Amino acid sequence: MPTEPREAPPIADHGLVGDLRTAALVATDGTIDWFCPGRFDKPSVFASILDPDAGSWRLGPEDPDARSQQYYHPETNILVTRFMTEKGVVEVQDFMPVLRAHDPDHRQRLVRRVVGLRGRVDLAMTMTPRPDYGTTEPDLSVADDEVVRFADGDLHLALSSTVALDVDRTTASAQVSLTTGESALFVLEVLAPDEPAQGCSESDVEELFDRTAAFWRGWLSQSTYTGRWREWVDRSALTLKLLCHEPSGGIVASPTTSLPETIGGSRNWDYRYVWVRDAAFSVYALLRLGFTDEASAFVRFLSERLGEAGDDGVDVERLGPLRVLYDLDGAVPHERELDHLAGYRGSRPVRVGNAAVDQLQLDVYGELIDSVYLFDKHGSGISHDAWTDLRRIVSWLMDNWERPDAGMWEVRGEPRTHTTSLVMCWVAVERMMRVARRRGLPGDLTELAATRDAIYERVMTECWNDDLGTFTAHAGGEVLDAGTLLMPMVKMVAPDDPRFLSTLAHIEDRLVSDQLVLRYDPATLDDGVEGADGFDGPPDGEGTFSLCSFWYVEALTRAGRLDDARLALEKMFTYANHLGQYAEQVGLNGEQLGNFPQGFTHLSLVSAVINLDRSLDA
Repeated sequence: MPTEPREAPPIADHGLVGDLRTAALVATDGTIDWFCPGRFDKPSVFASILDPDAGSWRLGPEDPDARSQQYYHPETNILVTRFMTEKGVVEVQDFMPVLRAHDPDHRQRLVRRVVGLRGRVDLAMTMTPRPDYGTTEPDLSVADDEVVRFADGDLHLALSSTVALDVDRTTASAQVSLTTGESALFVLEVLAPDEPAQGCSESDVEELFDRTAAFWRGWLSQSTYTGRWREWVDRSALTLKLLCHEPSGGIVASPTTSLPETIGGSRNWDYRYVWVRDAAFSVYALLRLGFTDEASAFVRFLSERLGEAGDDGVDVERLGPLRVLYDLDGAVPHERELDHLAGYRGSRPVRVGNAAVDQLQLDVYGELIDSVYLFDKHGSGISHDAWTDLRRIVSWLMDNWERPDAGMWEVRGEPRTHTTSLVMCWVAVERMMRVARRRGLPGDLTELAATRDAIYERVMTECWNDDLGTFTAHAGGEVLDAGTLLMPMVKMVAPDDPRFLSTLAHIEDRLVSDQLVLRYDPATLDDGVEGADGFDGPPDGEGTFSLCSFWYVEALTRAGRLDDARLALEKMFTYANHLGQYAEQVGLNGEQLGNFPQGFTHLSLVSAVINLDRSLDA
């Protein structure tokens, strides 16, 4: 086992396991270096990916020259890490049991089973829990049942094992030697105060493994996708499902916080919350694949937020009736910095919460109402109360759509009139009209149509730069924005409209590199984020946004450039990690950057693949 502080591995060198309540990152060296027990947005107990002293759980060979490979047990979210050593081969199977959907008896457990495959391999296990983002060193105690227990406030955990455990107050460890067919088990249980641990046995874990595998395979079997890239779509669907919080219906943007957009930089955000924008797009992707239960659950989460709109004490006239993001209770997670953490490879600050909750981002209303429209079309339909709440929300939007805002890229500088915000305001009003007409629901269609047309005219006049021949990021501006690739996808313009084709050509010229797409030109658009040196300026080495790269694939598809779209898609696949998962960005050297995995990236992959498949088959 290594004695020197472990440098955080590349972001992409991880796989994700979860139980539809929270998730853990498992590195290719067998270390769990991120885990928030209870649920996604709770404090971590393992966070060594952000600081080597913030807790970890290492399980692997003692041989420092051991090689490793990771894969998912077929059609599941059970992660397997195989280690090849000079003396033999072993594998670590990591999973969080999920036995059935909406299980009222769910128990949260993190199971690690290590199995000898060939020869004899010496392994070591070291668990150093550091609750509350590494601020606490809990006292570990061994109970009469040989279970190691520790607590921090209301957080109670218990570690059971089939091998002897050594405890030195703050660390639990074990040494084990396995030959072919032998195994060792380690199970970490998240408990209520005074709740007894169940422990572990070979038969219990075998049953948990089989039932969890059956759950994931049963869930995935609902997918209606049968096209050319099924393996990629299946893995994206399984990843998106891992980001679903089953009890609330919320869908988090990512399970991590503060993995940097630039190594050593300060653009490090907490994404463990329900962004209305991201989750709404996730609903679209899941509905396209036939997963209506997740869409229904998220619409329920949205309906609760709609019903509470304006009740959180925030100035509604300033920020609107809805927040940009919510925690899993529907509350507002204000941003703060954790100064005691070093950050991923020195990338500071580490943040929890997100200041975007205090921004006006008008585009979220379009994404929200578009998701409701799709659910109403493909699901069971929205309720009277939800429709009443939507009418109230859209009434506010029709009075406020012209206001400058922070835009979908959450710019922290001066508010502007963002083209994408206007486009999505148009979507909000237009989709309300569609639902009202199709269902015969009450609504002033004349007033809605007048607002829809006014937004359209403003986009076509003020957001179109006639001298450059392109739609721009802001009304009256010159900066390009890859978000304008959405315009044909949301049906605001035809994909062969000369204005859109000209915009696409300009984006290809200025923002596209080897089929990878920048969200905007960082040299000409200041995002208002203060860097480590105190200078407010463009990000240094801004990575390309994988979301935008898949939008580009879809834009090429809709424009009829199918060969170009297929090439762009295949190139994007090469930037995935070894498990087919993506972070938010791709750096200049091809490394994954930002929080991992990123739901937005995977949902845009699904949409791009489905549309390209359909066009190739036409």
